[in-house]
Amino acid sequence: MNAILDTMLARRATKRFDAGHQMSDETLAAILHAARTAPTAFNIQNWRFLVVRDPVVRTAIKEVAWHQPQIEECSALVVLCADMHAYAKDPGRYWNDAPEAMREKYISMITQYYENNPAMQRDEAFRSAGMAAFALMMAAAAHGYDTCPMDGFDFEQVAEIIRLPKDHALVMFVAVGKGAGELPPHGGRIPDADVIAYDRF
Repeated sequence: MNAILDTMLARRATKRFDAGHQMSDETLAAILHAARTAPTAFNIQNWRFLVVRDPVVRTAIKEVAWHQPQIEECSALVVLCADMHAYAKDPGRYWNDAPEAMREKYISMITQYYENNPAMQRDEAFRSAGMAAFALMMAAAAHGYDTCPMDGFDFEQVAEIIRLPKDHALVMFVAVGKGAGELPPHGGRIPDADVIAYDRF
């Protein structure tokens, strides 16, 4: 079995991290750069990665996140957000490397698809950020790091703490670091037949 599948099948949510471990800036940058290969509709790249390093900010977040220890213990706390208005912010830049005719075509399509459609803007934000979160977890694993995808926090209070822009959506956290201690028993997966269907439900 290849390394990608091995990593996917071995992934677990790490609840405790080695708080003394320091991740290098170069490694963090490499992980985030790889996470940016996650797909987005029309290539609008609407995910945003907020890395929280300030201990004061982390403590404030922990206070409104059920006091989950990984928030302070991890080497990098990445808050996954999405810019819901990315479609309108110079959309031509998403296709700068394409031929001019293709670029103009996509600019028009992007505007028509998202403009005056806030539900689609928000849906797309969560789709994109969810895929980016998984890409981030896989990239971290490739660099020898463990991760924990997280919710379990007060979205409004976290948004205030991190000064989330009004046109952004807060989606989830991914804690990245070196796991500490034994993982709890895995809950297991329900049978494939319970979640996989073909052609029609």
